[in-house]
Amino acid sequence: MVEPVSQHTSEDEPDRPDEERPTRASRRGRSGSKKFGKVNKKRSFWKELPILIVVALVLTILIQQFLAKVYMIPSGSMETTLHGCPGCTGDRILVDRITYDFTDPGPGDVVVFKGPPAWVGEIDTPESSNIFVTGFRTLGSLIGFAPPDERDFVKRIIATAGQTVQCCDPQNRVIVDGKALDEPYIHWEPGSQVDENGKPVQDTFAPVKVPAGYAWVMGDNRNNSSDSRRQGGGGVNGAIPVDNIIGKARIIVLPPGRWGGVSDHNPQANAQPLALGAPAWQQGLPLGVGIASAWPVLFLGRRMTAGVRKAVDRRR
Repeated sequence: MVEPVSQHTSEDEPDRPDEERPTRASRRGRSGSKKFGKVNKKRSFWKELPILIVVALVLTILIQQFLAKVYMIPSGSMETTLHGCPGCTGDRILVDRITYDFTDPGPGDVVVFKGPPAWVGEIDTPESSNIFVTGFRTLGSLIGFAPPDERDFVKRIIATAGQTVQCCDPQNRVIVDGKALDEPYIHWEPGSQVDENGKPVQDTFAPVKVPAGYAWVMGDNRNNSSDSRRQGGGGVNGAIPVDNIIGKARIIVLPPGRWGGVSDHNPQANAQPLALGAPAWQQGLPLGVGIASAWPVLFLGRRMTAGVRKAVDRRR
């Protein structure tokens, strides 16, 4: 005997007991669980977001403490290599903190360093009594989006340990170990002191031998920079300890229009030896005197020769 087939039986569903067939309620339950899962995923994202932010901040701080850090240029002492001024948007530079673990700082390097105790900050950063403002400022300094500590400076290394530096030669150039430096990066502010020919002049200083473990630094904005020439009373006290150097400036990262590498032109690479003795025009005096004296000598020589010939002719 053939059993009758139910009209409600689906071709996709073989005969099975009624209790095994899904009901509308169970289907609704399944769809409801899917919606609940989506809600849970959304809630879990918002729970994880603060953790992600904290992890990102911790990684940023660790990277800036040990690998590279972003600094904001607060003053104009390094114009036009680096732009900065009180109240304006200064350059933000990426400072390499690991280079000097393997090499020594060299002439031409633009470095960020902690000023020695005798150094006076170039900017005045007023302290806020608001704990929230102080906290945000500290956090911003750690991640490179706030002005640096007033004890942080950025300058260019001019001379290193054992070298003797002074200013200037007759052509207004800094001298290191008797050689005039090649400094194409120097910037002269309008209104700078000029010589009789209208050319800007640098502030002079006596010879200084840089002590071991120290470096002599100066700003590119030569007559608008408080550096080794003036800080600490000048002289040997103006040199900075190499151990105070935080790192080497590598890249201008902000603003976008200023993006690019930071020049580390070595001013000693093409330094020119100074001429010994008198200036060039004075060194030419002997030649001029010799030429001027040649005619009288030649004239006298001819007269003497003629006189001798006459005397000989008379005796004959």
